[in-house]
Amino acid sequence: MSKVKVALIGAGLRGGGYTHYALKHPEMMQVVAVADPNDERRERMRSNHSIDPSRSFSGWHELLAQPKLADAVLICTQDRMHYEPTMRALDMGYHVLLEKPMSPDPQECMEMGEKARQCGLIFSICHVLRYTKFFGTIKRLLQEGAIGRLMSIQHNENVAYWHQVHSFVRGNWRNATESSPMIVAKSCHDMDILLWLAGEDCLRVSSFGALSYFKAENAPPGAPLRCTDGCPAADSCLYYAPDIYLGDNPGWVADAISDDPSPAARLKALQEGPYGRCVYHCDNDVVDHQVVNFEFEKDITATFTMTAFTKDCTRTLKLMGTEGEIRGAMEKNEIELIRFDREAPEQITLEYPVGHAGHGGGDEGLIADFIQLISEGGKKSGLTSAQNSV
Repeated sequence: MSKVKVALIGAGLRGGGYTHYALKHPEMMQVVAVADPNDERRERMRSNHSIDPSRSFSGWHELLAQPKLADAVLICTQDRMHYEPTMRALDMGYHVLLEKPMSPDPQECMEMGEKARQCGLIFSICHVLRYTKFFGTIKRLLQEGAIGRLMSIQHNENVAYWHQVHSFVRGNWRNATESSPMIVAKSCHDMDILLWLAGEDCLRVSSFGALSYFKAENAPPGAPLRCTDGCPAADSCLYYAPDIYLGDNPGWVADAISDDPSPAARLKALQEGPYGRCVYHCDNDVVDHQVVNFEFEKDITATFTMTAFTKDCTRTLKLMGTEGEIRGAMEKNEIELIRFDREAPEQITLEYPVGHAGHGGGDEGLIADFIQLISEGGKKSGLTSAQNSV
């Protein structure tokens, strides 16, 4: 396989995650250009991948104004910033890997998909769950008839209280007008997996949801607009920003609020930026819990629950068929196969350890597949082609 050269548009957490593959497998992938308006993120990406300074750009317009620089473009911008760079990149002959969701606008989704079809290029969407060992194993069991004919699916996305407030109350995806609705911004992974596991087109959908808790009427008495302005509930509030972002081991959420990881820089980010706001006094409007019902062809039914009100960030599901059941907990790497004609259930142990990088190994599986598709001449489509997303 020849080395695939890629250009990155959007050097945030997702872009950094996907391009890490080039550091692990330099013989297969090389990052040769980057575009991002944030100077620190752009320079970090340039330095990590030894990108020539002349190929470091402050925006996608500049990058795509150059003669073709690479085989492919990874587009990892915010939800409503996907359409224009994707259309331009496809016109220029780039293969494209696009962060999910394609777009909050259905018309844009269809136009991007049609453009890729006309150009005959690889156009993959980052629905990474299809590339995990967990969901791949469940799909294989269904295809092998392990539970007979599939009849029903129950799927839970347990967002976790802390993840909800970081991303969907204070963060970039808090407001549907600025980004996209929760079902698109967060749960499009789950919509995609339900479609994949059912293996049939969806005929009817009903949905119920609300923003019930993270609003002003539920604020503690005397709570200021910003946590750092002397909140009387600081010692008891689960969402007190300094406790979340200034602790000894805050994890990836700290990287999201400041490019400078020092305590002083993080404190300043809370005092001045969106992540220091009281969760009951933000401009969020996306739901904090939602239930969706589906009727697929061949009488397959499914229910999906997204809720902020869980401790852990997990996905759990149960699939019921005419001859058995499958129960799974993704983050625990646990799958249980129950056959009606056997006394004991079968416990399936997966290869990936708990905490394997990026969506249970899905991030790496996605980019590996994308690179391979290009290396093989772009004659095939991957598991997450734009056609599926459309």
